[in-house]
Amino acid sequence: MSQRDGFTSTFGVLVATLGSAVGLGNIWKFPYLTGTNGGAGFLLVYLLATLLVGLPVMIAEIMLGRTARANAVSTFAQLAPRQPFWQSIGYMGLVAAVLILAFYTEVAGWVFSYIVKALAGQLQFSDPHSAAGTFQSLVSSPMQALLWQWLVLAFTGGIIMLGVSKGIEAVTKRLMPLLFLLLVLLCIRSLTLPGAMGGLTFLLKPDFSKITTGVVLTAMGLAFFKLSIGMGTMITYGSYFRAEQNIPATALRVMLADLSVSLLAGLAIFPAVFAFGFAPSAGPSLVFMTIPAVFHSMPGGSIFMALFFLLTAIAATGAILSILEVPVAMLTERLGWSRRKATILSIVTIAVLGVPAALSQSSTADWKLFGLNAFDLFDFISSNILLPLGGILIAVYVGWVYGLPRLQAALGNDGQLQNSGVIRLVHVLARYVAPLLITVILLKGLGVF
Repeated sequence: MSQRDGFTSTFGVLVATLGSAVGLGNIWKFPYLTGTNGGAGFLLVYLLATLLVGLPVMIAEIMLGRTARANAVSTFAQLAPRQPFWQSIGYMGLVAAVLILAFYTEVAGWVFSYIVKALAGQLQFSDPHSAAGTFQSLVSSPMQALLWQWLVLAFTGGIIMLGVSKGIEAVTKRLMPLLFLLLVLLCIRSLTLPGAMGGLTFLLKPDFSKITTGVVLTAMGLAFFKLSIGMGTMITYGSYFRAEQNIPATALRVMLADLSVSLLAGLAIFPAVFAFGFAPSAGPSLVFMTIPAVFHSMPGGSIFMALFFLLTAIAATGAILSILEVPVAMLTERLGWSRRKATILSIVTIAVLGVPAALSQSSTADWKLFGLNAFDLFDFISSNILLPLGGILIAVYVGWVYGLPRLQAALGNDGQLQNSGVIRLVHVLARYVAPLLITVILLKGLGVF
């Protein structure tokens, strides 16, 4: 049997895991939520929620994967052979991964198309309303929507085929430093604009009066979803970790680096938005409508606009690679398929399932279930149901079934690391705090409150 592939260096582990955590949400969702939910006050709540919810579950997932050296389903088959129920975590992660990629690759396709449009000078708009027409023509064109989604799948699938070390690790080693470089460059340009201080005030000035119950719940949900947990990605990536890797320290570095990317994105976006008198808005409206108008208003705007969409594409690519590895790892290890065959089947399945999602603004706009089109339905099922359930079950398994002695051995690298206090804290958080808080996130996502 050939040796199992894995990450080859400490730096490779860090950037690959960071690439999974960093995604499109860093570029628009995090800065927007921070700016409109109390600024520095929201950041404080977010950090606390990350430490109490996101980080312990992330550490647990990575630890389980490295211990079993297997995909998300086989991990629990090995660690709890007499309790097959726990394998449901892996299967839910598989379903969530496929559903997420069915719509996430479409959004990534929009980003990739905007790199070309920016370089071709097709985004020369002075106001967001004009940019709205270009964006609408993209999402309402069945041919363009499908073409760009399939190009993203082909691009990321090609990287996955190369393997863990020669594909995922090699690519993220180059993309993550480039991401930080582009962000810093855009930050410098944005912060030197006249009137940029308005954006800084919007993003960072604390207003604790805005911290309501809803804001706290929003921060908790963001903390959980931002670290790519609950869907098997961190279990899968953890299975490629080096034996000597300090998992708690690595997870903490990933969390801090992920936060840095989000803050840098906010510093790159909002000073420019305010400098030219535009109103900030959420989601695709900000990225695909407001941003082109903002960059068009500054000298050399076309270049900076292309750089912005390039870094957004990099963020999307790292996230897609980690999610796509979930089904590929399962097919190669559980069915004995070649990586090439497993990758092709995975991207074809996602491409087919992604058709109604890609066409949600055109041909399949009237295809609705529970009032949701395919794009929103896939998002709701994965983000609001499967991921929180997976997170709860992982926390319960580690906190109540796996046991503190095995946790100490795994996270202490069999006595090589002197981190017993950290391990006990992770155990307490996984046993008591994380399940409770993630249940709150689940109930909020289901509209219970």
